[in-house]
Amino acid sequence: MDVYTLGEAFGVVTSGRIRHEHEARLDVAGAEFTVAVGLSRLGHRVGWLGKVGGDELGARILTALRGEGVDVSDARVDEGSPTGILLKESRLGQASRVTYYRTGVRLAQGNVPVDRIAASRVLHVSGITAALSARDAMHAAVRAARTAGVAVSVAIDYHDQLWPDLREAEEILSVLACSADVLFVRQTELDLVKPALTGDREVIVTRGARGASVRVDGVRHDAASLSAPVVDPNGSGDAFVAGYLSALLEGLHPADRLRRGGLLAAFASSGPSDWQGLPTRAELPLLELDA
Repeated sequence: MDVYTLGEAFGVVTSGRIRHEHEARLDVAGAEFTVAVGLSRLGHRVGWLGKVGGDELGARILTALRGEGVDVSDARVDEGSPTGILLKESRLGQASRVTYYRTGVRLAQGNVPVDRIAASRVLHVSGITAALSARDAMHAAVRAARTAGVAVSVAIDYHDQLWPDLREAEEILSVLACSADVLFVRQTELDLVKPALTGDREVIVTRGARGASVRVDGVRHDAASLSAPVVDPNGSGDAFVAGYLSALLEGLHPADRLRRGGLLAAFASSGPSDWQGLPTRAELPLLELDA
């Protein structure tokens, strides 16, 4: 594997104001799901570990990942539980309001394949998994990666509705961030992970419309954001991670890593799905030239 990742995936129901709307859009998504698809479309070998319910939504999640070339041989199906759902309400001129309807489908520490992680180049995890019920599995995966000398990539991805206790979020996310070799953090999240902002780890700071920056070997590199129509910004951060890691795996210059991340983020935000509009490897050269 180039990249191994783990986390939860959900069915996604998107509509307008739920109390009045008569139509809705059905999709599947997840932070690590989007990262896996984005990397796979760019030709990288990706494995995804997650647990879904034994229902049609769970089957759709695994079918979508298989169709995108993602290895889901480690994924688990819980026949006794339904797959979780995200309800996304889109309102004109406002960010979508997301409500999680979670179930008993939970990854356990024993589900983590230590040997498969050890054979990968990068392990990627996110703060969303830290907030949800797969925290023990995530920590086990990080320990396995660090023991094997596998690079650890962490996206903080803080969502306040998943963290009722801000102090708990700071404690857990700081520990997670300090385990990273490559750390993705939004400008607004810097105070949450102050202990991880020192040292020689690669810290990528994203600033929305103001672009992104990274410090590598003591040198700061910056890239502007791309101008693109925004339909739904959800998923753009995960797409950025996929683009950046892709360029990192290929040994590209830090500024080029930021640009590829920004390119994938623009594609993700320009459509209603977090991942369906992401580019393929065949499209990439022309798109990067235009960018």
